[in-house]
This record gives sequence, C-alpha cells and structure tokens, in this order.
Amino acid sequence: MGEHRKTFAVLSMVLATATLAPGAAAQHTPAPPVEQVWRAPVQNVPLADFPAKGLILDIGGGGWGIIGQLKGRQVVAIDISPQELVEAPPGPLLKIIMDARSLLFLDDTFPTVTVFFTFMFMAPADHDKVIRELYRVTEPGGRLLIWDVVFPDLKDPKKRFANYPVTVALPGKTVEAGYSTYLVPGGQGLAHFEALAAKAGFKVAARKAAQQWFYLELVKPN
Repeated sequence: MGEHRKTFAVLSMVLATATLAPGAAAQHTPAPPVEQVWRAPVQNVPLADFPAKGLILDIGGGGWGIIGQLKGRQVVAIDISPQELVEAPPGPLLKIIMDARSLLFLDDTFPTVTVFFTFMFMAPADHDKVIRELYRVTEPGGRLLIWDVVFPDLKDPKKRFANYPVTVALPGKTVEAGYSTYLVPGGQGLAHFEALAAKAGFKVAARKAAQQWFYLELVKPN
C-alpha cells in the first residue's frame, strides 16, 4: 500500500505543479501525395491481457489508446499532443500531456511501461533519450513493453511516407487502426531498439517479429 500511495502522490504533484515540455518530435503527417506513400499490408497484432501489477505508464497513449482500452484504470497515459489525448477512448486512470524525452516522474516509479506503436512517430534521433528516460522511471525488476512497426529499406527516393493499417485483436473485440508517418531512411526495426535498450541497461526477456511489426519485452535488472 505504501508504494501505491507513493505513486499516486507523484502523479498528483505532476498534475498540480509541472511545467509541461514543448512538443517537437511527433511525426504525425497530413495526407501526402499518393505517389510518395509506401503502403504496408494489414498488420495483424494479437494483444492478450498481459499480467501487470500496479500502475502502467503508457507512452503515446492518446489516439487509439489501445493499452488504455486493454488495462483500463491501471493505465497512466501520456502523449505530447493534447488533441490525441482528448480523442482517445475512455479507460485510463489519467491522461497527461507530457514529452517522453523528459518525463516528469521520479526514478523507479512504474512497474510496467508500455509503448504501443508510438516510436514510429518519434524522430529516430530521439529514441536513445526516450529509452533512457523509460529506464529511469521503470522500477528495478520492472518491464518495458514495446510494439512498433518495421520500416523497410526502400530504394525509391520518391517514397517519403509510410501507411500501416493495423488490426489489433483485444480480448472480446477487434480495433481497426491506421498509422501514417514519415519513412525512416535505411529502414528501422527490432535490432535498432534492442541496441538502444542494451545501452540503457535493459535486458531482453522476449521478442517477436511478425509481418512489418515487432514486440520487444525488456526488464530493468534489480
């Protein structure tokens, strides 16, 4: 109970006193010319009700709000975009405007942190900083769960954008989502995030590569 009260105290302090960092790196895009868009086939993502104690910090929890839909009042959803949080479906305990590059939480606060198809909207140059912040706020022995797309290494210079239709199979329902963003030159996938996670101090507990997406489960050592 003491740890639970401590976490709620931290969240209350953030909501009451924090000066929110300005947003800069989100890569949500307007509709680009059709000839500039690379389109992935539909990605089928099964998402079972994974076990998690205490509160879950969900990075980029606005928009479709998949983790909030799955885990409900366990979830503290942050997003750099106020509009994305407003439009997200109900479920999370809290929705907070916050920049993942500078998290306004104390060290070792959350037993579980999730990033569901959100790194794809961040500039790759920011990934290292974000993962180091996620390591900082994850409890020792806690987990970081990442789902994200695999960007292809395209040789066509006209293709600048990517569109990923995603079907998420939640317990009892299916969510049809669509994600559009800038392509990453040279491609990007599981190996990129494994390297950054190891650099931050995480250990790999599980990994899965399927179609044009991947899942990576990381643990912060005790």
